[in-house]
Amino acid sequence: MSFREAHELHKRRFGRNLGLLLVLSAFVALVFGLTIVKVTEGSKMEAFDHTVRPSLTVPEAQK
Repeated sequence: MSFREAHELHKRRFGRNLGLLLVLSAFVALVFGLTIVKVTEGSKMEAFDHTVRPSLTVPEAQK
């Protein structure tokens, strides 16, 4: 059982697919890295949870 040699079109397509794999892998790594940073520094984050946040209110002395 012998396979035919790959056509030139398939070789070019493989090169583009490999490039796309590298770009998508870099994007996934970037999103993963940002997620890890946000989770590890979560104590500094404040979410919108319909409560008064002291860090956003102006003290009476500064008004």
